[in-house]
Amino acid sequence: MTASAATPATGNVPDDLIEVGYISGAYGLRGGVRVTPHSTDADALLNVKTWWLDKPALRAVQVRNAKFHSGDVTATLVDLSDRDAAEALKGAVVRVSRADFPALSEDEYYWTDLIGMDAVNLQGEALGKVTDMMHNGAQSILRITPAADPTAAQDAKASERLVPFVDQFVRTVDLQARLITLDWGLDY
Repeated sequence: MTASAATPATGNVPDDLIEVGYISGAYGLRGGVRVTPHSTDADALLNVKTWWLDKPALRAVQVRNAKFHSGDVTATLVDLSDRDAAEALKGAVVRVSRADFPALSEDEYYWTDLIGMDAVNLQGEALGKVTDMMHNGAQSILRITPAADPTAAQDAKASERLVPFVDQFVRTVDLQARLITLDWGLDY
């Protein structure tokens, strides 16, 4: 699935593309790009050699090298060697195939794998679905939205649960069953 920086996508676009950042501008004079990652560690941007950009149309680009620089990722792409061409990519969304993400250690998870999972407590009561993740500087936070209850009159925003993704509260994560078990009460 290799394509040059100018090759538009055809029928071989992976169906597991994950948005990992966006090009925020050119970097240097020789066609480097600056990418603002959606993750604080940016493992996929730093390690995966095929990115998918959506500008001007969805296409694969080959990454020559990538490194962290001042909170962003700077990268040089194959077949991109001039600043004007790099600047033209500003705003392009960067996607990576989930299958190409670097392997994690046991008990480590990519946020994209946790979003959409069901959450229950130790008593087996449904807490809702993980609809988002965020980071507060100290740890990751699960944003859990309760299942819609047509008879409930309360505001959905008020019933949202924010649960720190730490051992104290997270008992199990079953990726196969798409289920997270938490030590968290319904009334928290």
